[in-house]
Amino acid sequence: MRLLFIMATIAIVTLVGCTTPPVERPRPSAPEARPCCRSVERMPSRSAIVRTAAKLVGAKTIESNGRRVSYACAGVTRAIFLKHGIDLYENSTSDPEANGVRLIHAHIRQQGKFHQGPVVHPGDLVFFDNTWDFNGDSKVNDPLTHVGVVERQEPDGTVIFISRVAGAIDRYHMNLAFPHVHKTAAGRILHDYLRRKDVNDPANTRHLTGELFAQFATRVGR
Repeated sequence: MRLLFIMATIAIVTLVGCTTPPVERPRPSAPEARPCCRSVERMPSRSAIVRTAAKLVGAKTIESNGRRVSYACAGVTRAIFLKHGIDLYENSTSDPEANGVRLIHAHIRQQGKFHQGPVVHPGDLVFFDNTWDFNGDSKVNDPLTHVGVVERQEPDGTVIFISRVAGAIDRYHMNLAFPHVHKTAAGRILHDYLRRKDVNDPANTRHLTGELFAQFATRVGR
C-alpha cells in the first residue's frame, strides 16, 4: 500500500508541475526527450496585420485586451501589432524623452529592419519627420514624429498607409516619385497633408507626406 501511495503522489506532482499544455506538434520518428511546456512563437502574416489596421479605420477610440490605448499615431500602430502578440514599445532604449514613435523606431532597430523602398509591402511601417513642432522651438527640427502602417502599394507607386492624423484613423497617400505634388491634373491624390499649416511655420516648411517621409521598416515576414 505504501508503494502505491508513493507512486500516486509522484503522478500528482507530475501533473500539476506543468500548468501550460504543450503545443501540438508532429510526432518524432524516434523517441526523444521533449520539454513539457515549450511554446512556439508564430510571426503574424502581413495580411493579418493589415486586416487589423483596416478594421480601425474611422474609429474614435481603440482598446487592446480590454484596455484603452493612447489615441495617437504611435498608440494606434502599437495596438495593431499588440493584437498579434508584438509590443512595438518593447526595447532597451534609455532615452527618457522618447515619444511613442521613437520607442517604435528603437524597437525596429533591435528586432526589425529599415529600408527606403521604393517597393514596400503590406504591414510595413512608415516613419515621418517634422509633422509637428514636437520640441516647441518654432523650428523644423523634429525627427520621428509620426508613424503609420502600410496597407498596400498601388501600380503607380502610391503607398496607402493607415494612421491617426486628425480626428480619426484613416487612409493616407504618398508617392515618393512626386514628393511635392498634392494632386495630379486629373485630381488623383498623390500625397495628403500631414503637417498642419501654421502661421508660425518657417517659410520653407513642408507639409505633404512625401516631403516629410523618413523611412520604411519591416517587422514581420512575408
